[in-house]
Amino acid sequence: MPGYRDFQSGLRFLPTLVIAPDGSQIAYVDDRNGQFNLVTQSLSDGGTRRLTANTDSTVRRVAWHPGGEWLLYLADDHGNENTQLHRIAADGGDPVRLTDVPDVQFSAAEGDPFSPDGRFVAYCGNDRTPADQDVLILDLSSAEVRRVYAGGGRAFPGYWSPDGTRLTVAEWRTTNSDHLVYVASLDGAEPRSLTSRDGVATYWLGPWLPDGSGFLVMSNFEREFTGLAVMDADTGALTWLDTPDWEVQEVALSADGRVLVWNVNVDGFCQLRGRDLGTGADIRIPELPAGAATGLTVSADGRFVVLRFSTATQPWNILLIELDTGELRWLSDARPVAADPATFVEPTLVRYPAGDGRQIPGYLYRPEGRASAGVLISVHGGPAWQELPVYMYDGFYQYLLAHGIGVFAPNIRGSLGYGRAYSDLVNRDWGGGDLTDLADAVAFLRSQEWVDPTRIGIMGASYGGFAVLSCLSRLPELDWAAGVDLYGPSNLVTLAKASPPTWRSLVAAVIGDPEADADRLMARSPVTHADQIRAPLLVIQGANDPRVPQQESDQIVQRLRSRGVEVRYEIFADEGHGLLRRENQAKAFADAGEFLVKHLGQ
Repeated sequence: MPGYRDFQSGLRFLPTLVIAPDGSQIAYVDDRNGQFNLVTQSLSDGGTRRLTANTDSTVRRVAWHPGGEWLLYLADDHGNENTQLHRIAADGGDPVRLTDVPDVQFSAAEGDPFSPDGRFVAYCGNDRTPADQDVLILDLSSAEVRRVYAGGGRAFPGYWSPDGTRLTVAEWRTTNSDHLVYVASLDGAEPRSLTSRDGVATYWLGPWLPDGSGFLVMSNFEREFTGLAVMDADTGALTWLDTPDWEVQEVALSADGRVLVWNVNVDGFCQLRGRDLGTGADIRIPELPAGAATGLTVSADGRFVVLRFSTATQPWNILLIELDTGELRWLSDARPVAADPATFVEPTLVRYPAGDGRQIPGYLYRPEGRASAGVLISVHGGPAWQELPVYMYDGFYQYLLAHGIGVFAPNIRGSLGYGRAYSDLVNRDWGGGDLTDLADAVAFLRSQEWVDPTRIGIMGASYGGFAVLSCLSRLPELDWAAGVDLYGPSNLVTLAKASPPTWRSLVAAVIGDPEADADRLMARSPVTHADQIRAPLLVIQGANDPRVPQQESDQIVQRLRSRGVEVRYEIFADEGHGLLRRENQAKAFADAGEFLVKHLGQ
């Protein structure tokens, strides 16, 4: 039977893409050498140039200087997420650090971090005080740093105005869906607020209009779902461009301000939409395969779009769409190392009833030719995230299916993609309604004639790992066959106390305050109920994880080992939150696959 490594794509890409100012090249991040590094690729002949060759740090984001001669990138060390800004020439050479404070996390503006004239870089960091993330401007000519927003909390730079005198800023208040918007000026004036502090709404910032009168935002202001609008730069008033009953996720605008493209998440599937802002006419975009996209960007002249795209049976690759002709051109060709895609299984989008009457969406993968099969429930991280119809865990689902094991990946309450009310249900209720949804998922599976009710397991990463531990410890009567926990928290009190300083307010709003809510958090913590775990468990953890520290996994493993419960514990010394090194990912999922085949297979 094939091993997990046969299903790996041989090449992974992070969701960061940027087109060179002259449209001749793209820059992206891949792991061809085993670690994520910066690459440029010619769009004329496909030739690539590998600009970095890091072995201990991960390149996480990239931007191209307006002059085209060099690139900016963010990289951290051994997964610690304390990313620093670097510059490197487009034709190669030694990188130069633009920031060098190892204990501080810096990040570049979500849009193009460079001012239109290329003189300034907009970025953010918690260098002033660990708990606050300010917005800063670096003058590349003098190396002077100015602090343009220091209002407390977590602030992120957005986009530069066309004349380079203003910068949009988003302040994240208590949760990922509670934002305020400001316009900061380089003249030293106080940032001007454009949104009310009353109420809660998301405002994901987008590019400015060419005349500087306003800028694009993706917002759910007075709406259930996130739509696309223009925000007036003086009044903050919104003019809606698209208000679907689904979530707008990404937006891109050509440098000339003419071609607007955005991505609507329709039940997890990517639906690209476009408009010519000059004529007001919709742009016809060719139909894409049934999958999901990230990293949406459009060329300066509006001729083409580039994005990262995947389906349930196709690994992530980079796709170019010629808007004039409708041609789709793949710029990369990542494919399974040895497994045959013709044997892969497409998921079925289903909905199952929850105890409170809600319908919970999910993707159900049934193995071919099996009258009876075990099933793995896979829970996504976040919880503000969404299971998508993509090549999950670099082919892990397809590996299990090849071994006769089904996969069910539900988007339980708290998931993104289904409106504001649904995503907010899990806030301060970890281990509450979400746990009930997972119990209902088991009932749904046991109602399927092909599912072996004695061979149901569960796996998840981060928040999904918490869900695994919660199910095994608090729902032992469901007779779980096995569990795989990837860097999931086991103690909500110690997790909250150890959270990064800039995350404290977010953690209090989403999970709870470790002091005021200690009793409730401990009651919901898997470690409190560890004596009820009887299913075999595999735990995978990065030693440098700043979000879910190793002590979270240590606690649950120690409790289980003291009782003689079967638990396998793997710690990766050179990883943080996630498995970014190719060899580590291959080992972890190969081991997880063998573990699950043993306990869920026939």
